[in-house]
Amino acid sequence: MSETNWNTTGMQAYGQAMDRAARATIAGMTRGLAPSVLATATLDWMMHLASAPGKQAELYEKAVTAASTMMSGAFAAHDSPVKDRRFAAEQWSRQPFAAFRDAFLLTEDWWQSATTGLRGMDRAHEAALSFSVRQALDVFSPSNVPFFNPEVLSRTAETGGANLLQGAMNFASDMAQFASGATVNGTEFRVGETLAATPGKVVARTHLMELIQYAPTTATVHAEPVLIVPAWIMKYYILDLSQQNSLVRWLVAQGHTVFMISWRNPDSSDRDLGLVDYLDQGPRAALKAIQAITGAPRIHAAGYCLGGTLLSIMAAQMAHDHDERLASMTLFAAQVDFSEAGELALFISEAQVALLEDMMWHQGYLDSDQMSGAFTLLRSNDLVWSRMIHEYLMGERPHANDLMTWNADATRMPYRMHSEYLRELFLENRFAEGKFELEGHKLALKDLRLPILAVGTESDHVAPWRSVFKIQRLSDAEVTFILTSGGHNAGIVSEPGHKRRHYRIATARHGDTYQDADEWFAANKPVEGSWWPAWATWLAAHSAPHGKLPPMGNAGAGYPALCDAPGTYVLQR
Repeated sequence: MSETNWNTTGMQAYGQAMDRAARATIAGMTRGLAPSVLATATLDWMMHLASAPGKQAELYEKAVTAASTMMSGAFAAHDSPVKDRRFAAEQWSRQPFAAFRDAFLLTEDWWQSATTGLRGMDRAHEAALSFSVRQALDVFSPSNVPFFNPEVLSRTAETGGANLLQGAMNFASDMAQFASGATVNGTEFRVGETLAATPGKVVARTHLMELIQYAPTTATVHAEPVLIVPAWIMKYYILDLSQQNSLVRWLVAQGHTVFMISWRNPDSSDRDLGLVDYLDQGPRAALKAIQAITGAPRIHAAGYCLGGTLLSIMAAQMAHDHDERLASMTLFAAQVDFSEAGELALFISEAQVALLEDMMWHQGYLDSDQMSGAFTLLRSNDLVWSRMIHEYLMGERPHANDLMTWNADATRMPYRMHSEYLRELFLENRFAEGKFELEGHKLALKDLRLPILAVGTESDHVAPWRSVFKIQRLSDAEVTFILTSGGHNAGIVSEPGHKRRHYRIATARHGDTYQDADEWFAANKPVEGSWWPAWATWLAAHSAPHGKLPPMGNAGAGYPALCDAPGTYVLQR
């Protein structure tokens, strides 16, 4: 290489490194959100609105009507309830609070009309701008202002201001916890004692995962063990919470031999670990270990969230290779098609992915705090403003529970793995389109022939159920779909006996006429109760008769019991 070429190449590399460092700095300031996304959407909106006199007239008329409505009703009592939960209390129907409420809701409605329905505007830009404006307006909701919130004023009068004092103490406590880096509120729930306490042994370990085998509680077990693959962005014990709502403990009690993957919490040294590494050291290694320990020729596999996506990729490759070791596949709130991934897709664009890649390149991983920004924005009323009102203004502190403790016990994601997921799966949707290449082969869900059960949850903000439902269209296999009440986490952790739970269930067989999600919903009536027993019935129907108990680990096969569950990886911070 000539000196000129070397200098050119060196300068290009230096320039790229400078650009990455600059974008990583921007990402740190914006918590990983790309400012160019909103800027582009705003410019698109402004240009189309400027060339739409009819829309301008419509908005002008809407503003005049809203002002007239406010003037005519500002001094009247309002007994009619509103759907917005922030204003559900009876005090909001009294003046002047009804006027504050109505002014805010009318403003919110005007901006919703202003940012939507513009002919020619890019749909993604419209969705991003409308969402962003709604989030910005939420900041100014009268419910967030003590002097405009009648509930806060009533509580302050009742307690002589003690609620505000308690709220200040709550705020100070939260700030101290944030500064110290603590992740769990209180000490009532402890991993290995009150959480993740189902008896078992770690029977295999790779750099990326520990494989837990749970001790049987029945005299015989189904011939096929069950392998559960959780998402690598969460601690596995969402499925092994307290004794009364542990899916693992319940599944063992139904006569299943259960194995669980517990992922390592990666750091900067793991930056170059990618999807193939997670497959090799995760479910592939687990399948090999389970067969060596139990001698079972076939295994039921279940995946939660991104763990389900990873499992689907492995299953598609196994189908391509005519590998029939999987007896069935169950997906908990897991997407394989990201074309309609809900409001979370607002944060995934080329600009957004590039910014996150540069941030991860700089530090080697995506931190849990950085990842949580988008999820918090999706539910800001519940996760930000409602909490602020109740904890800091009303002086109320919710009682800690196991799910809250787990939610605070977050994990990181290595640079390469998360970049591959965001770009190839989420942004480009290559898996659903048959373009995803793994180890020299293009994979297609059409190759799957094993029975599939997919679970969606009605109010899921992470994996909307209509997106999860698409597995029926993408696969030629028999697919049983369950739609359960609840959200991404609480809908899955839905133990028998849990009040106010229901689900819908139906099976689509090869050759059946296709139903879209809304047709399916209308055709299948809700069943009261937990969906867990329906899953257990489905597993039993695809299992061989009961047999003898397998050993806990198998030293002779190279898989001795290494330590007690929950193992060591789940404790990593």
